[in-house]
Amino acid sequence: MKPVKTDNAPAAIGPYSQAISAGALLFTSGQIPLRPDGSLVEGGVEVQTQQVLDNLRAVIEAAGATLGQVVKTTVFLKNLEDFAAMNGIYAATFGRHCPARSTVQVARLPRDVLVEIEAIVSLS
Repeated sequence: MKPVKTDNAPAAIGPYSQAISAGALLFTSGQIPLRPDGSLVEGGVEVQTQQVLDNLRAVIEAAGATLGQVVKTTVFLKNLEDFAAMNGIYAATFGRHCPARSTVQVARLPRDVLVEIEAIVSLS
């Protein structure tokens, strides 16, 4: 196993890695809408989702992969009423590539953000 680290995404805010590559797979930690400098993005779910996906892209690219190699994502939403807005940004980011996905509503996310997304990526 090999940790992945990039300054183009926020540093871990706890005892974990931004991502771990294990064989032909990359497992990202959940990304929340923090800028690479660690400051929180203010705004609605669209703005927050875009920052989360930008962070995921940076971590995935640091491992030598692309969003087109994402196999599965898990989306955690504070409120499922935000699904359509999140989904619009998500669809625009992934384009024709449609990884498997689960989306769940959760009671609370770190820093009280509206969205968190994690991914599993094929490195082969």
